[in-house]
Amino acid sequence: MTLWAFLLALGVLITVHEWGHYRVAVACGVKVLTFSIGFGKPLLRWKSRQPHAGQDTEFCISLIPLGGYVKMLDENESEVAPQDVAMAFNRQPLWARTAIVSAGPLANLLLAVCLYAATFWLGQFETQATLAAPMTGSVAESAGLRSGDTVLRAGDSADALQEMASLDALRWWVLQQEMASVYLEVQPQGKQTPHLLRLPELPTGTISKDSNAWQARGFTGAWSRAVLGAVQTGLPAQAAGLQRGDEVLRIDGRVVSDAVALRAMVRASGQHQSPASQIWDVSRDGRQLQFEVKPEQVAEGDQSIGRIGAQVGEPPLKVWIQYGAFDGLYKACNKTWEVIVMTFDMLGRLLTGQASLDNLSGPLTMADYAGRSASMGVGAYLSYLALVSVSLGVFNLLPLPVLDGGHLLYYLYEACTGHPPSPQWLDAMQRGGLVVLVTLMVFSLFNDLVRLGWLP
Repeated sequence: MTLWAFLLALGVLITVHEWGHYRVAVACGVKVLTFSIGFGKPLLRWKSRQPHAGQDTEFCISLIPLGGYVKMLDENESEVAPQDVAMAFNRQPLWARTAIVSAGPLANLLLAVCLYAATFWLGQFETQATLAAPMTGSVAESAGLRSGDTVLRAGDSADALQEMASLDALRWWVLQQEMASVYLEVQPQGKQTPHLLRLPELPTGTISKDSNAWQARGFTGAWSRAVLGAVQTGLPAQAAGLQRGDEVLRIDGRVVSDAVALRAMVRASGQHQSPASQIWDVSRDGRQLQFEVKPEQVAEGDQSIGRIGAQVGEPPLKVWIQYGAFDGLYKACNKTWEVIVMTFDMLGRLLTGQASLDNLSGPLTMADYAGRSASMGVGAYLSYLALVSVSLGVFNLLPLPVLDGGHLLYYLYEACTGHPPSPQWLDAMQRGGLVVLVTLMVFSLFNDLVRLGWLP
């Protein structure tokens, strides 16, 4: 499924991008020679039975599916017949060339709006904004956030709160706030009356390469009961007598509030040279039992953690979310804009060293996410397509000479000076841009291999 989901995603996104270039080129009177999805040897070729006036475009599906291109008539690339000179790309006014080049990324952004709108219209189950215990000593804990609190509304002031329909919506909103103070209207577990919490502004330096605005505030994730799942044979959980379905109430007298807290306590036990035995109070079929559990110590990167050999936590609470036509479209536009801003912000952080280059992802990670989202349903897959479509649109707007943004940079130079860059400068910049692009691709692929466990 992963491969087909990935190929479908590539096919849709590349087709829309190149269609943007093609359609605007035709509208501007430029002759399009080839419209190809993929690079290399063509596998399928055909021509339209009813071509646009002056057009004889060959449409192709080619061997290598990692991109595509629209080849236009251009005197800089080949000789042009006198009767076709007016249809050459290089003979078009500056505004027309700019529109043609911009159309590809803009088509991807428009596609993202449509895809997000479809997800909002179709509706889907999303994780309820009920939070697990915040990190000890964090801003969230100091503000009074507790395990099982459900966030109803959030805002940058007490008078400007907006509804938080799901955990994803809350996380996304928090990420937008960067270091600013945050107001949350929360409803504690088992209580009817909500109350307002204020999380103060984050100290300078809190957001770093390894910590975003969500993590820096101490949020951990969705609340779920501290229930054990599958128990592995021959590991401490089984040796102690623990079983699937056991709910952990206390460890050494300390209350276990949720699955996140249980994981943290187990992991923390491995920080000592030899993890000590623990007394676990467990609820099983209405009975309270006690077990002696001795976690084992394992290495994770450059640190030691504890492990018991059992899955922890049950599926978090879900809520059905669906929007009407106007609200769905409005939210889709907002979502697309927010993703654009976040993408540019992340690129800026990468360039300035504020974010780690480990965040770069390549085709293998994309394929992995495509498969995962497809297995989660139509809504999740459409959201994945929308996110990648925005990323593709923004990436192509970067001022690298081999990308659309590089061509726009040339046109900006032409607009300012009255003449295009010299052929020598164009050649040098194309070569430099290609080197940068290949370097990014290699680095992204390396990150993919490490992230997927194919490299140590």
